[in-house]
Amino acid sequence: MKNQSKLTPGERSWILYDVANSAFVLVIITTVMPIFFKDVASQGVSSAVSTANWGFANSAASLILAILAPILGTLADYRNFKKRFWGFFIGLGVFFTLSLTTVSPGSWLICLVLFVFARVGFAGANIFYDSFITDITTKERMDWVSALGYGWGYIGSVIPFLAVIGLLVWGSSGEKGVGMALGPMRLGFVIVAVWWAVFSIPMLKNVHQVHFIPKAGHLLGESFRRLVRTFADIRKYRQAFLFLLAYFFYIDGVDTIITMATAYGRDIGLGVNMLLAAILMIQIVAFPMALLFGKLSQRFGAKNMIHAGIWVYGLITLLAFVLPFLSSLKAKTLLFWGLAFLVASSQGGIQALSRSYFGRLIPPERSAEFFGFYNIFGKFAAITGPFLMAIISRFTGDSRYGILSILLLFILGGFLLKKVRPEEGF
Repeated sequence: MKNQSKLTPGERSWILYDVANSAFVLVIITTVMPIFFKDVASQGVSSAVSTANWGFANSAASLILAILAPILGTLADYRNFKKRFWGFFIGLGVFFTLSLTTVSPGSWLICLVLFVFARVGFAGANIFYDSFITDITTKERMDWVSALGYGWGYIGSVIPFLAVIGLLVWGSSGEKGVGMALGPMRLGFVIVAVWWAVFSIPMLKNVHQVHFIPKAGHLLGESFRRLVRTFADIRKYRQAFLFLLAYFFYIDGVDTIITMATAYGRDIGLGVNMLLAAILMIQIVAFPMALLFGKLSQRFGAKNMIHAGIWVYGLITLLAFVLPFLSSLKAKTLLFWGLAFLVASSQGGIQALSRSYFGRLIPPERSAEFFGFYNIFGKFAAITGPFLMAIISRFTGDSRYGILSILLLFILGGFLLKKVRPEEGF
């Protein structure tokens, strides 16, 4: 593929940060932390209620970022502000990840508060990380560099994940199971925080803000005025706005499955060891699949590949609903591993191509502002899915119906994406 052979120092460092923060996604959001919350912090709380509380906490973290993101995004457009905000949120996330080691059994509320702040740090840093893609590469290379970020993020996060799992297996010898290994779980949080901090250093050194807006007057006041103008202007860009609406729904479904899958698996009786093994398989398989999505987009187009990912996730949702109804353990196990493979096939690709596809739908001279809205839509989207699943699970007393409700998000997202026609211009 053209211009894919050599990466610049800035591109390599930007990709390495995906390795850094993917450990947080894998251990804190997806696997160990949900198990820690349900098996340790939520002792004495019913399964459906603890799953609902986990969903509410994830929605709360996303809501905080959605409120902060607009003004932070406009402020970050000024020279040298982008990296300052990025560094601040990394510090916030690392500190509160470390603070999770202080949570004791039954302290579910304290656990959720600390988790919310850690997730705010993670998601806040990603706002500025995503926007740096316009500073570190060209429009022609954006699909490939974005896919490399997600791909290497998946495979790179396997190292701290295996270290954490090794600790849990070692610490659970002779106990009730991996989920009860309290000390090793806490040490796992330390590993994630250190990994995150260390692999952020190359980006801190080698990535710089190239595109910025000259300072004019009072920065805060001017930022608010720019925010109002940007929000008014974005409605004039029909294709970009249609994509943002589609993205809002389908990425909500993707994020909800990432966030709630482990808690759902525990609810339907899947063992901790099986869940962790599946997550490890997903990380390994997702690496080549994310790169494959990037290559296939050159032949079939990024929009068609995003559609393919949406169809796969719709199928995942339906099969996840059916899974608990199977009576045969063998059939249930086979379907579970099939679901894990389907997730691995599309998770990185749909995220990577969404980022780069949007980059080509917007005027390049205003990419930082528009990427701010891209992140805002993503953060607001991350509120509704876990909240929807939490409400349905709480109302029905069965998290199967909560996972089924996510199908609506993929249907709406796919329908709106079909209406995006980049050939008509912005």
